[in-house]
Amino acid sequence: MDPRVQGLLVGILFGIVLQRGRICFNSAIRDVKMTKDNYLAKLALLAILVETVGFQLAAQLGWIKLNPIAFVPLAQIIGGFLFGMGMVLAGGCASGITYRIGEGYITAFVAAVFFGVTASAVRGGPLSFVNSWMGKPITTTNNPGGFYASKDGAVNLTLANLLNINPWIVAIIFAVILLIVLIFWKTTERKVSGLDWVTGGIALGLVGIIAYLSQKTYPLGITGGWVNLFRTTTANLDLTKPIPYNWMGMEIVGIIVGAYLAALFAKEFRLRVPKDPKTFVQVAVGGILMGFGAGSAGGCNIGHILSGLPHLAISSIIFTVFTLFGNWFMVWYLFERR
Repeated sequence: MDPRVQGLLVGILFGIVLQRGRICFNSAIRDVKMTKDNYLAKLALLAILVETVGFQLAAQLGWIKLNPIAFVPLAQIIGGFLFGMGMVLAGGCASGITYRIGEGYITAFVAAVFFGVTASAVRGGPLSFVNSWMGKPITTTNNPGGFYASKDGAVNLTLANLLNINPWIVAIIFAVILLIVLIFWKTTERKVSGLDWVTGGIALGLVGIIAYLSQKTYPLGITGGWVNLFRTTTANLDLTKPIPYNWMGMEIVGIIVGAYLAALFAKEFRLRVPKDPKTFVQVAVGGILMGFGAGSAGGCNIGHILSGLPHLAISSIIFTVFTLFGNWFMVWYLFERR
């Protein structure tokens, strides 16, 4: 099957799960600080737990090579912080604004456009010089068990290959820690009309595993998909040439289609336009910050947090920490400082 068709189908499934679970990493992070609500946070942690086990199992069986995102310290620190702030301003994370387009949110569309354009500018566009400022990736030659993808012998850093031990060891310890947190962290009560946090978390994790098996090189992502859509659509206007849309670009299309179908079926689709025009400016700024952050850091909340943490990638751990800091700083600045 054509990889683009696979990406579209996985995206549709992803969009359905996102919409029915009301899954947004901005809300998951923000709510823990603002309202002490951990419902979505636990959903995300459960998905990461499922993927941690699933990715390692797939690698051990030889179905995939683990391929963590490159560790560029400044990129993940600065990019993570900017991305975290941008999520709050945009009213959603990279996946949140994408699936909400399918629900009819005009502000999500505006945020996504500025997110995609800015990320495209940073990745191979007029702002690509920023990447040289961030420095070069820090890699290792350690490849315990040969489970990691390598280029000229260089392997992107994870806790396992940094310590030069079988990745199963680190994965099991991480999975047990997540399980303990999920069991003993009391769940905030919430009335849901779609997937509850357990069903949603398991479903999201399984979609990530399916994506890895489909794409082979990496599981789910959002930033790369938007970059592919914008750069391909605007750069290749010769209709006699094949359009080089890829797996991730079609995944984005699938997310919007899947979310639209799910919202339509649940009678939750309607066009939503904000009453205050200033909201458009805010979400545009948020999209720009998210695009700059994710473009330079090598990924967004899906690429780093959902898909990167199950690898125990050093890059994704750093990005996650600074995304939390950026998110909570903007929450404090907008809502709590007064």
